[in-house]
Amino acid sequence: MALKQQQQLKQQQRLSPQQIQTIRMLELPALEIEERIKNELDENPALEEGKDYPDEQDPDYNAEENQTENQDTNEDLSLGDYMSEDDIPDYKLAEMSNKEERKESVLFNNEQSLSDYLLQQLLLNELSERDKKIGEYIIGNIDNDGYLRRDIHAIADDIAFQSGEDISEEELTDLLKIIQELDPPGIGARNLQECLILQLKKRKETKEADLAIDILTNYFEEFTRKHYDRIQKSLDIDEEQMKAVIHEITSLNPKPGGNWDDSMITIMNRITPDFIVETNNGEITLILNDRGIPDLRINREYSDMLKDYMGNKANQTSEMREAVLFVKQKLDAAQGFINAVRQRQETLQRTMETIILLQEDFFLTGDESRLKPMILKDVAERTEYDISTISRVSNSKYVQTNFGIYPLKFFFSESTQTESGETISTRKIKQIIKEEIHKENKKKPVTDEELTVILNNKGYLIARRTVAKYREQLGISIARMRKEV
Repeated sequence: MALKQQQQLKQQQRLSPQQIQTIRMLELPALEIEERIKNELDENPALEEGKDYPDEQDPDYNAEENQTENQDTNEDLSLGDYMSEDDIPDYKLAEMSNKEERKESVLFNNEQSLSDYLLQQLLLNELSERDKKIGEYIIGNIDNDGYLRRDIHAIADDIAFQSGEDISEEELTDLLKIIQELDPPGIGARNLQECLILQLKKRKETKEADLAIDILTNYFEEFTRKHYDRIQKSLDIDEEQMKAVIHEITSLNPKPGGNWDDSMITIMNRITPDFIVETNNGEITLILNDRGIPDLRINREYSDMLKDYMGNKANQTSEMREAVLFVKQKLDAAQGFINAVRQRQETLQRTMETIILLQEDFFLTGDESRLKPMILKDVAERTEYDISTISRVSNSKYVQTNFGIYPLKFFFSESTQTESGETISTRKIKQIIKEEIHKENKKKPVTDEELTVILNNKGYLIARRTVAKYREQLGISIARMRKEV
């Protein structure tokens, strides 16, 4: 069989290493960019932290006249590339207010972890060193919600494999029971049912608590499906007793570890906003939160080494040329890194300014209903950035406002039209759904069909399946699951 050869001409666009570095840094939120800069400072001796140098350069020195061609790499080595503008770190952006006036209320939270707290309590028990180590391993497997979701058999296998310690599942279960007695109540549960029962057992003995334990033990599925009539009939209890039990159970915490490590307040404290937007007397001020980003500059010794090379190229040895290539590589990397930081900051600033411009009503009032329909393309067109760039900026970034901390994604939403042809944000539809469900009769919650009729009567032409989709996005369950006695 004859082989046919073909020639094909293709055009391919490839990103330069500098572009790739800029893109990757653009994706990083505030805390991660700080860590990235620290790593670069550690790894590249040609990059250093600090303000600009005093003017120590020889005024007679002309970088352009001292350029030389590297015969091995055919690249120009120019001191001017590294010592431009007296080493002023030009990536630092001009801000709308002084750094000293910034709010310092949002900081990273370094509180004691849940695991440390549990371990402290465990060590107060009279346990052998062996049991303490095994208990520590069990605690290490408890997740942030406070649950032990790993199977006891798997934990026993892990301990046997890692330490050679042969422990039975019965011993592990006994140690787990000790851990489940620790604070907060419900910790170490293997499922929601066990979590709620553990909490009830720690409460004062009351008829309601005893009845609640009975229901959760024997009628858990019926309770979660809100088949209260079946439970009442089976236990021969009246509606008032059922209400008391429901109140007892719903007052429990389904995520005992969440109160310690992941409550909303702690979550907010753990977020370092990338932007701070302050509103005062109808004026909006934007601050790019770069307080953790230090001034960066080229290391003077490395630039001087390059300068010496440029002045003494006639006396070069092979070792000197290798040293020069190393110095140039580090200087290139340092300058590229500074440029990437500068580009990141400029892109973030410009993107956030555009979001504020498009959502000005919200930043002035904090009213979610004032949010306008806005998609990535809208911001991209105004900033003249690519849509993918706007997507990277909006991902994992937060803004602190007078009304709370919001992810940038919060400000993006699709649009829909009213009966009169007016274009509105889908967020407004969701707000109406939330309000209607909030004021519903809990004994007869509104269905998706009824919500559709309400919205249509208000002039919002929307289908029932769309209402169901928005309700699910809001994290609201179906009508039957919201029913109360």
